[in-house]
Amino acid sequence: MKWKSSCAATLSLALSLGSLAACSGGGSPEDGNPGKTGFNASGMPIVPETISLKMIAGKAPTTAPDWNATMLWQEYEKMTNIHVDWEMVPTDNLAEKRNIMLAGGDYPDAFFTAGIPLPDLLKYGSQGVFVKLNDLIDKYAPNFKKLLDQYPEVRKGLTMPDGNIYSFPTVYDPKFTSVLAGGKLWIKKEWLDKLGLQEPQTTEQFYEMLKAFKEKDPNGNGQPDEIPLQSVGLPNLILYFKGAWGLGTRGSRHANVDVDAEGKLRFIPADPQYKEMLQYLHKLYAEKLISEDLFTIQANQYYATGAKGLYGATFTTSPYTLMNQTGYIGAGALKGPRGEQLYSAIGSPLAVPGAFVITDKNKHPEATVRWMDYLYGEEGSKMFFMGFEGKSYETAPSGELQYTKEITANPNGLTFEQALVKYVVWPGGGYPNMVQQKFFKGAESLPESVQTAEKFAKHIPKELWPAFSYTAEENQRMAALNADITTYVTEMNAKFVSGKASFTEWDGYLDTLKKMKLDEYMAIYQAAYDRYKK
Repeated sequence: MKWKSSCAATLSLALSLGSLAACSGGGSPEDGNPGKTGFNASGMPIVPETISLKMIAGKAPTTAPDWNATMLWQEYEKMTNIHVDWEMVPTDNLAEKRNIMLAGGDYPDAFFTAGIPLPDLLKYGSQGVFVKLNDLIDKYAPNFKKLLDQYPEVRKGLTMPDGNIYSFPTVYDPKFTSVLAGGKLWIKKEWLDKLGLQEPQTTEQFYEMLKAFKEKDPNGNGQPDEIPLQSVGLPNLILYFKGAWGLGTRGSRHANVDVDAEGKLRFIPADPQYKEMLQYLHKLYAEKLISEDLFTIQANQYYATGAKGLYGATFTTSPYTLMNQTGYIGAGALKGPRGEQLYSAIGSPLAVPGAFVITDKNKHPEATVRWMDYLYGEEGSKMFFMGFEGKSYETAPSGELQYTKEITANPNGLTFEQALVKYVVWPGGGYPNMVQQKFFKGAESLPESVQTAEKFAKHIPKELWPAFSYTAEENQRMAALNADITTYVTEMNAKFVSGKASFTEWDGYLDTLKKMKLDEYMAIYQAAYDRYKK
């Protein structure tokens, strides 16, 4: 569809968006006054004459190499009269380059897919480098404001200790359970069927299933090449299994802290039930039911082995999309030895708080907020994820949107992502938007992923915490405490599970945590939690 800048086209589009465009005359966009010409407070285009903005975006391996050539931004410019000059920075170098630019004062009008951490949002927001968005959201971001009003936990997580909001985030639709979970535990159904096993419901049944996978040659080749359980690292397995010991009661965004049965903050890795969970994982590892290279395997090696169909159970996003393996079923929440059954491997709807920020270099903050806000709305989100009808997607007779064959079965042999990024930029993640099942067609939307989420939905914690924000003073102290404590816990997890440390050393492990000032760490956590509750 061809978009024009005329007032007639503005009116036509505005009616489709449910709002009338404001066409007026006089003034300049630089004055930032929405009552004067140079800015339309509603409808399209956002500005009557083209303006240019400089934005830096993180270049993930799976996104388009040059967003200036992507249809999404070319068409959006026609709609809005806002031209964006994109500079792509590889995500591996983005944080370093961003910090250098901010420290030196040579930064763009906005950062997109920026992944800006909460301490930096507060730091540069309080300095005025990042624009305070509270009033701008109230006036010019109806889609995003509606989202904040509908989901107070997102607003709370996005609000800094000074009471201000400085960023637009990635939000996962709270109803889209599959995407909240991300990675899941998958079990090879054909091996279950061959061995006459039922899907395990308890941790003990899961152990017996792994033993059968190891000992009974379920792939039938006469070779002991089956790998009963594998993951890229131990943390993924801890993330999944700790719920069977009643741990992780506020979700996965806080790996080491939750709330116990009495409503008090708890440091999870110091809890007696955490010790029992590690003992269970050690038993699996000692009996070679977990691959011996669990602690060293790299992602590419993991996927290559998985593509041979050797994993009986594995924790990943999708065996199909990542390893081209079908025949896996997703596991629900396993019941632990005390009867506890919690699916703790699930994150907060506030996925990436610092996905997009506007800087004080920007002469058009109102227009930029409107530019951003449209992408959170129904039509904008559809365009952002699906692209353009007849080009990248089509509407099925059922009304469901689906990508065209150019995307799903590219005639030139391009992968799904390679074909898609000609039109849109979401592959690679980290974008400011709301991820909804009807528009997002990644691995989490596959039927088997959705079915798996339905299994564990009733065992999800009733409250899912986003990351907490800290004051400047707390940030400084937490940076030091968290580095020491988290590193130590990670090292000891690996030693306990691998057998390099005996569980007779548990009391010494707890003493070391105390010496690392765990009490101070938890006191700062408590202060942040108290602010969050308010």
